[in-house]
Amino acid sequence: MIKVALGFVFGAWLLQQQAALPSQALTIGWLLAIIPVLFLLVKSPSFSFKYSDLLQKISVLIVAGLLGFMWAATLATIRLNDELPADWQQKSINIVGVIATLPEITEKGERFQFDVENTLMQGAKIPRHISLNFYAESNLASTVNHFHAGERWQFAVKLKRPHSTYNPHGYDFEGWALENNIRATGSISNKTGYKKLANFVWRPGYLVEHWREKVGDQISQTLANKPYAGVIRALVVGDDSQITQAQWSVYLRTGVNHLMSISGLHITMLAGLAFAIAAFVWRRVPSLVLRMPTRKAATIVGLIVAVLYALLAGMSVPTQRTLYMLITFAAAMLFARNLAISRALAIALVVVVLLDPWATISAGFWLSFSAVAIIAYVSVARLTAAHWFKQDVNTQWAVTLGLLPLLIVMFGQTSIVSPLANAFAIPIISLIVVPLAILGSLTHVDFILQAAHFILALCMQGLDWLAALPTWQQAAPPSWALLVAILGVLWLLLPRGFPQRWLGLILLLPLFFVNSARPAPGEMQVAVLDIGQGLSVVVKTAKHTLLYDAGPKYNEQSDAGGRIVVPYLRGEGIKQLDGFIVSHNELTTAAARHRS
Repeated sequence: MIKVALGFVFGAWLLQQQAALPSQALTIGWLLAIIPVLFLLVKSPSFSFKYSDLLQKISVLIVAGLLGFMWAATLATIRLNDELPADWQQKSINIVGVIATLPEITEKGERFQFDVENTLMQGAKIPRHISLNFYAESNLASTVNHFHAGERWQFAVKLKRPHSTYNPHGYDFEGWALENNIRATGSISNKTGYKKLANFVWRPGYLVEHWREKVGDQISQTLANKPYAGVIRALVVGDDSQITQAQWSVYLRTGVNHLMSISGLHITMLAGLAFAIAAFVWRRVPSLVLRMPTRKAATIVGLIVAVLYALLAGMSVPTQRTLYMLITFAAAMLFARNLAISRALAIALVVVVLLDPWATISAGFWLSFSAVAIIAYVSVARLTAAHWFKQDVNTQWAVTLGLLPLLIVMFGQTSIVSPLANAFAIPIISLIVVPLAILGSLTHVDFILQAAHFILALCMQGLDWLAALPTWQQAAPPSWALLVAILGVLWLLLPRGFPQRWLGLILLLPLFFVNSARPAPGEMQVAVLDIGQGLSVVVKTAKHTLLYDAGPKYNEQSDAGGRIVVPYLRGEGIKQLDGFIVSHNELTTAAARHRS
């Protein structure tokens, strides 16, 4: 199963790296041609048993890879066919549909995803799932929700295809939109009017989103004007749009950003808490124990709680991964099967990619699965069980070290204080803040929500202090350095007593000392960044770097400096600017911070 999972995921990932979709007929032809050849080679008497077994394993990887490639290509073809025709971009179109997600309040209005049911203009071909912005006519109106999940509306909209800027080390909005099945973005016209047609459309997905919105509104009202209300909202319903940029900066610098939105750890902790409470009650009622063993009953309760929280959280990739793993383990327990954690992880891996092949281009996908794999690697099949405190310290160290290569490659930086920050933030947030926040939200007991916010604020004081310490920034290393570093990590994390474990440190060195080349003396390199409207130019010489403009400011939470310029500078290993020219007064905050 593990070989099948690895091959399938690699095939889906490989498809996402292609510049254009391959021919389906050609891919199927490869599969039909290679399976008989591999079968004949494996069964050939000319191969010894040793080589036949090796070839069989390789065959499984190849076939699984082709299947993953074909599956991802098929879903991509279907999704890409549902696109906005170029002729209908920026034209006013009347549409009817349903608000499909929890609306997010933005600086200028609201944003939500919309399921198009009908187009009221002849000949217009509109994607079935789009993202819409509503710009309020006043600042006061932008603080109030005009729209709610599950409502059917008629809008006059202007749409365009999702467009991303193309820069090295930059954020790929177009890829994100494709992964989330957002095939067009646009705005609602205030002049031609908009009309509500139904207060609610009764479908399971809309019912879940309506529930999420109600819970989110309860949090916002109870914690109005509280500094970390947006974090509590993110922890409960998965809406992180109200976390400020300054707060995100603290979480990134301390390496606890995975805790400030829905993570698999929260679901596991909550399911475990429900399991413990159910087992405590069940075993004390003899009639219940006679009907079903305590362990099985508690497992069912824990699984139900995990499913409900995953739905409330919006089913992000880390949420899905944890939920599928819990379902796999629960099924094994209910049917009295002994299932290794590696097999459960492989099943979850295949299920996630089957449902969402685009997950393979998500950083959260690789970080979440890698974290679980590392924990299993350092804790399973050990001869003796360590003390719980020592085991927790070892696990935190293993996860920090194990994720280091991925963090360097994906983000160009890692937090030096991450082990210490996570050591106290994980138990406080996962075991105290999250359960209290969920309980207060669902029971509408205000003081419980306020207690959750108070405890989170105390935790933030420690994180703010740690965030002032330096972080490690590193140029994006080449692929070979990543592979060598992963081998080094696996070698370092081998059980105690294994000889020469220190050699793993040598394999880690290329990750930190392979930097991007600078121009030769007397030469210069000019990079004109794609920032949409405006201009941003990076000029490098042998010893100096100059930045000319940092692009426009989009809103209070985002600007071109933070989204495009800083990731490019970090990916190129540029830690400080020697000059910064601003041609007009729109100096973006993120670029200014990078210069300092």
